[in-house]
Amino acid sequence: MQRDFLDPRGYAAMAGVDVARLRQTIAPVQSLLQAARNHNMRVVFTREGHEPSLSDCPPVKLARSKNAGAAIGSLGPLGRLLVRGEHGHDMVDEVKPLPDEMVIDKPGYSAFHQTRLDQLLRELGVDTVMVCGVTTEVCVSTTVRAATDLGYHCLTVSDACAATQAHLHQPALEMLEVEGGIFGAVIDTQEALQLINTTRHTP
Repeated sequence: MQRDFLDPRGYAAMAGVDVARLRQTIAPVQSLLQAARNHNMRVVFTREGHEPSLSDCPPVKLARSKNAGAAIGSLGPLGRLLVRGEHGHDMVDEVKPLPDEMVIDKPGYSAFHQTRLDQLLRELGVDTVMVCGVTTEVCVSTTVRAATDLGYHCLTVSDACAATQAHLHQPALEMLEVEGGIFGAVIDTQEALQLINTTRHTP
C-alpha cells in the first residue's frame, strides 16, 4: 500500500497504471487493519523498493522498468522511484503502520524473497497469513505462492486487492484457487472480517 503504487504521482502512475482502481483497496484494507488491531492480531506491512545504490535491483528488473517508462531509481514527484527512504516508497497516509507493527522491506515481488519474514513468522508461531494489497497479479500472487511453498495456509482477500489492469484481477485470483485451493482460499472483506471477529487469537 505504498505511495509509489497508489499516489497519482508515483511509480505506477508514471508507468501508465490507472491508480484510481488501485486506490479502491484502501477502504477494505483500512477495515481489515482496524479489525486485526482490535483483536491483537499480528499486522505486517511490506514495501517493495531498493537500496539507493540499486545494488539489490536485478538488471533485468531495472530494464523492464525503463521499458515501462518509469525507471527504478529515476527522480519522480515523490522522490526516486521505488527507492527506500524516499517519500513514494512509504505507505499512503490512509494506511500507516503503528509503531509496534512490522515493516518488511523487500527487493522483489515476494514478501519472502531476501527478507526475514519467514523467520519472524515462525518465531511468532504463525501458520496462517491473510494477504491483501496491490497488485493482485504481481506482489500479492507471488507472496501467496511463496508462502504456500513455505507451508503457510493463505487467505487472499479479493476486494482488498487490485490489479494494474482490470482484466487481470479475477484470473489472478482464480489461479490461486485451482485444484481445490492449491494456493489457499480466496475470500472477500466481509468473510475476512467474520473470521477475524470469530477466531480466537494469540498475540
